[in-house]
Amino acid sequence: MTAPARKARFDAGAQRRRALLGKVHIAAKELGLAGDAYSDVLFGVTGKESAAACSDGELGAVLDRMKALGWKPARPAGRSAPRPADHPAAGKARALWISLYHLGVVTNPAEQALEAFAARQLKCERLQWANQGQAFRLIEALKDMAERHGWSQSTDGVLPRQLPVVLRRRLIERIVEEMKAIQLIPDAWTIRDAAWRLAGIQMTSFWTAGAVELDELAQALGAKLRAARAANLQGDAR
Repeated sequence: MTAPARKARFDAGAQRRRALLGKVHIAAKELGLAGDAYSDVLFGVTGKESAAACSDGELGAVLDRMKALGWKPARPAGRSAPRPADHPAAGKARALWISLYHLGVVTNPAEQALEAFAARQLKCERLQWANQGQAFRLIEALKDMAERHGWSQSTDGVLPRQLPVVLRRRLIERIVEEMKAIQLIPDAWTIRDAAWRLAGIQMTSFWTAGAVELDELAQALGAKLRAARAANLQGDAR
């Protein structure tokens, strides 16, 4: 009696790699890169002479270079945009990205903008494909952006379970500081004043508010801050 045949395993990594290699070859063909021209691009980006010898990240970097040279990947008719990355690190990066948008550091909160930023940072075409080591670098880059713009990411003396609320409070405090700096609100206003007078949000206490309430407040005050900055820029341009 013969043993039952084993089912072939689905190898997502191998399929992804084949897709990347296929895209590199399609891009080269559509750009008219052949022979030495193709080799120059490949070697200039990766230091390697064969696409087959490149890692997935290097193949992503080659595709980025080809996009910079003018290649525009075609989206098949009827196919929707790729599903957003769903691993935990991607969720954390997305939350930082949107918070930086509220602060006015990021100008586009869309998933596509985060994907483009992640691709530049990680040299990986899709955030969904990034390993956890790569994703850690992305999160650290976003934290560095926050620190440079006055939103502290320090965990010193903060219990892990308290950190999400503490970071939200710091974000809102920084937004209100920026509002005062551009004279959108008087220096004497408290956060509760700004919440009520600018956004119609009535708070019993800023210090006992939960994460959901703080997220709503950051979104509302961030919109007011961005609008005021845009109005100031238009006024300066006149």
